[in-house]
Amino acid sequence: MKRVERHVFLIDASSVIERRLLERWVERNHPDATATLCIPPSRKPGKRCPDRSRLQAILDTDATLTPIRVAWLAPRHNGRRSVSFVDLFRLVDPRVPDPLRQLLILWSNADRTWVVVGEPATASALRENWKASPDDVGLIDFVHRRAALALDRAERRLRGNRYKVPHFVRRDILSTPSFREHVAQIAAQEERSQDATFTRASRYLREIAASHSPYLIDLVANGIRWLYRRGYRAILYSSDELGSILTLGQRYPLVFLPSHKSNLDHLSLQYVLWENDAPSNHTAGGINMNFFPIGPIIRRTGVFFIRRTFKSNPLYKLVLQSYLDYLIEKRFPLEWYLEGGRSRSGKLLPPRYGMLTYVADAYARGKSDDVYLVPLSIIYDHVQDVESYAAEQRGEQKERESFGWLVRNIRAFGHRFGNIHLRFGNPIPISSHVEQGAPIEPITVQKLAFEVSTHINNVTPITPTALVTIALLSAGDKASTLEEIREELRQLDYLITQRNLPVTERVSPENRAQLEVILRRLEEHDIVTGFDAGPEPVYLITPDQRLTAAYYANTVVHFFVNAAITELSLLAAADSGEESAERFWNSVMQLRDLLKFEFFFADKDEFRQEIWNELLHKDGHWAERVLRGEARQLLRELHPLTSYWVLRPYLEAYRVVADALASHSPYVPINERKFLAECLALGKQYRLQRLIHGDESVSQVLLASALKLAGNRGLLDVDDPDLDSRRRGFVLEIREALDRIESIEALAGGRRAGF
Repeated sequence: MKRVERHVFLIDASSVIERRLLERWVERNHPDATATLCIPPSRKPGKRCPDRSRLQAILDTDATLTPIRVAWLAPRHNGRRSVSFVDLFRLVDPRVPDPLRQLLILWSNADRTWVVVGEPATASALRENWKASPDDVGLIDFVHRRAALALDRAERRLRGNRYKVPHFVRRDILSTPSFREHVAQIAAQEERSQDATFTRASRYLREIAASHSPYLIDLVANGIRWLYRRGYRAILYSSDELGSILTLGQRYPLVFLPSHKSNLDHLSLQYVLWENDAPSNHTAGGINMNFFPIGPIIRRTGVFFIRRTFKSNPLYKLVLQSYLDYLIEKRFPLEWYLEGGRSRSGKLLPPRYGMLTYVADAYARGKSDDVYLVPLSIIYDHVQDVESYAAEQRGEQKERESFGWLVRNIRAFGHRFGNIHLRFGNPIPISSHVEQGAPIEPITVQKLAFEVSTHINNVTPITPTALVTIALLSAGDKASTLEEIREELRQLDYLITQRNLPVTERVSPENRAQLEVILRRLEEHDIVTGFDAGPEPVYLITPDQRLTAAYYANTVVHFFVNAAITELSLLAAADSGEESAERFWNSVMQLRDLLKFEFFFADKDEFRQEIWNELLHKDGHWAERVLRGEARQLLRELHPLTSYWVLRPYLEAYRVVADALASHSPYVPINERKFLAECLALGKQYRLQRLIHGDESVSQVLLASALKLAGNRGLLDVDDPDLDSRRRGFVLEIREALDRIESIEALAGGRRAGF
């Protein structure tokens, strides 16, 4: 008769010392235990398991199996048990000691040694779960894996959630029957052998997947703190907002979608999550960042690398989709930049849909009950990379990422840049846009991305740097006295207060000392030039730094776009005569279409309501007044006027492209790269001729957007017989808008002069 094992302990031991510790623990705490068996040690996964046959016999009984493991805690540093830089120089993780160090710890710091007990399971339950599992593995390997996962969960409760990392990623994905079936289909389509195609898929997965190391997670967190504090005082965020998001993440997978202003964006969020004992995000990174030594390090903190293009590689697509499916199914948090790359203009870039489509598709196929998208704005008092962005906008080549590039960036942190601000938007459930079981339509993903981008813009706070640069840029090339700057700030402060816009700190126009501190900081960064040899000091944007100053203004320009459109449309209505109301709305929609590649506009009906509300702030009877032909009088009552500094840089850049198109032969196709270089040269010429007002209009980013709009309107189509006249119409449309901006600026200038 077969002996029934009642209570069996599965020992996960990487050394003789650990095994003896665990066996003694079982003797002391469970003297009724009928057996102890060794399973493959988690810290030495390649080691053979000598007790496979005994485990097979026990799984034929109805025993209860409980996995146990020794956890070696890190020593305390500043009240927290984590790896420090000291451990880096020792070249050893204190939580994975070798046998000699294990003896030393037991002798000198026994409180660092804990026995971790995983969730027990009956042999019958394990057999049933194995039969229901889609994984193509044997029962013994299945039990080993379940024991390791149970121990990981138990150890995480002891060490903290920041060490929640996936195990067996490659094994789980590659052993899934559906994955192997899809690989076989691709092999047949490509007329290759299944074995060779599967080997290629395995190689792709190794290339893509992150491989977490708790040791490096701690070391990099310490490194991030050292790095950001070289340049920034603090990372500021709401603990309550983050706490509620992390609570949501215990039930559903989260996708963090930050704005992208700096290479420090990911590191800032990574440190904040680590500081709050949250799991590291699985962060999509461009393959360009996979250079030595950074690539191997950040891969072990959660970054997974994706090739820039893989449209013609169905196997690579399958591996990437399967990897994302796995992470969503296991509720591991994700992170990537919806914009794709860093914003060189300061303004939020149009979203890219690839990764979002993959995640939406995973939800639609039932990989999770829901997925929550977390919009996140990361903003800086001063951006360390901003000078390189301005250089790129002037046409200089982007510096390629390398070890030397990394060293130069670290050295640049010797300056003081203020604070880093993280603002979280309300999480958006994918289920609000996507239906499970239904195919994913491109328009659905676009609407989802639009909502995320709008949320990011809405929570982006206005910094003192942005406010003061706006005040100085609005003066053009003219220097401003302190009192003139204060007057501009009073107008802006009125708008901010009236709309309840988010700010990092309130800039009081009456607080002269605060304003002088902000100006002094801008002088230190060479953005502002001060002249104090006269009777009173004056300030202006340093001539070659207008693109840099515009970067800060553009981070919050979206808050003022509707007001600017309203001003220009009122002026259009005032000039139209009797059909003023119709002309007003035609102008509103015309400007919306003209600027649709620059800003995130709501759909037409909602946008009309936003414009209505914009004027409702000024006058509850504005619509009747426009109908009565009082549009010009209503315009004179608007305070402050904004269109001449909000929209002119964009429209002047568009004028450059429109003029270049008008002079380009309608029968010769446009070479985009060559044409943009010509536009950049033309823009510099216009600036020298004072045909455009500021260097911020001569921007590679804005010129590219203008060309994109021209393409959208069919102005690059050489087969159109009316192309020449349509291009001239484009020129007239932009010049009319710029003429109105000149009138608005004259009105604003008259006010400043006291008229």
